[in-house]
Amino acid sequence: MTTKDVTFRDAGLRSPLLRSVNAGGALLRRLGLERRPMRAEGVLARARKSTGLEDFGDDSWREGLDVLLESMEREADLTSFGRFVRGAMLSQFLGIRLQVVDWAKRHPAIREEKIRAPWVIAGLPRTGTTLLSHLLDLDPKVRSLLGWEATSPMPPATPAGREHDPRIAAAEKIGARLDRLIPPLKAMHPLEPRLPTECVTLFACDFRSLLFTTQAPVPAYAAWLDAADTRPAYAFHRLVLQALQADFPASRWNLKTPQHLWSFDALFATYPDARVIWTHRDPRKVVPSVASLNMAFYRTFSRDPDPIAAGREWNRELAVGVERGMAFDAAAEDPKWCCHLQYEDLMRDPVAAVRRVYAHFGDELDPAQEERIRTFLAQRPQSAFGRHRYDATDFGLRPEAIDETFAAYRQRYNVPREVRD
Repeated sequence: MTTKDVTFRDAGLRSPLLRSVNAGGALLRRLGLERRPMRAEGVLARARKSTGLEDFGDDSWREGLDVLLESMEREADLTSFGRFVRGAMLSQFLGIRLQVVDWAKRHPAIREEKIRAPWVIAGLPRTGTTLLSHLLDLDPKVRSLLGWEATSPMPPATPAGREHDPRIAAAEKIGARLDRLIPPLKAMHPLEPRLPTECVTLFACDFRSLLFTTQAPVPAYAAWLDAADTRPAYAFHRLVLQALQADFPASRWNLKTPQHLWSFDALFATYPDARVIWTHRDPRKVVPSVASLNMAFYRTFSRDPDPIAAGREWNRELAVGVERGMAFDAAAEDPKWCCHLQYEDLMRDPVAAVRRVYAHFGDELDPAQEERIRTFLAQRPQSAFGRHRYDATDFGLRPEAIDETFAAYRQRYNVPREVRD
């Protein structure tokens, strides 16, 4: 099988339909007739109409929504298609919130559910967090937040129906459309409804989520998020897990998102016995890879996003993440509060890496699980959907400057220089 190289520039290969929609929007702008800016009231009204519900619970989400909407209007420079998709997305997250709050009101006992010792995979994006979450998910004792569940959690799936729920097919259709819309996405970061997904989807229902910063250039919102208290987002996250496991018990959850790295205080306030795995990789690889992935989204939804600005912003944002993580680590009373895992070790010998994670927390990886891991890896080679190519210079980044930004991080965790392609 020949693998195809893809870059963020391939996201500019827009479909004829998408070009037509954006051309129509450009004409309306020239005529002064483009539709009004997105307003919170309109987003809320669509969420209420789609669900038939009114109660959003507490108002922790409102400030983030308002900041995000203003940032999108002032900074994202969305195309007509981008405005449509972003508006629908915001209404979708509010709709999820409405449904979760309603379910909890009708089933108050779910709030007594205990989330015990979840696996929580942190680490910067592009450091093997997705692969590791897939491997941990192969343990029959572990339950993951799946892609389709995160976007449509209510009503909770039953054990018998989880594999055949009609929401899976609906999510797969949406995923197929997204793949057509952003051709390089499958090679960069495949999104698969039946496999584990990111916690940022649930955080987005409280509008405290890095998800929004990855899909459009919204630096003002990013700055607000860096300073925001994320405990309300974690409280909503826990409520969703409580609802999902009430009639479908989970021995242990498998959770994953790089955003946990920014929010260890909130994470442990919510899940005091969390088992954290922090993945590490050479920032020279991480920063341009993250900028490239996010630029693929930016080019799909914004008019003329600047890759230099994206490189500068993500170099800054990722540095915030590791600084927060290191500060928490330095203050931790128990030096074994988390398992540090090098990307190179995970890629070189995934079975040994997972075995080491289990051992760190006093567990043992059984032979059957090792065989499941080997089978999974044989069926899904890393380049199955193509190979993601990126270059720091595309984003105005110099490797030496990245080294300087992340020098303390590399030194503290002995992060090796990555020389392989």
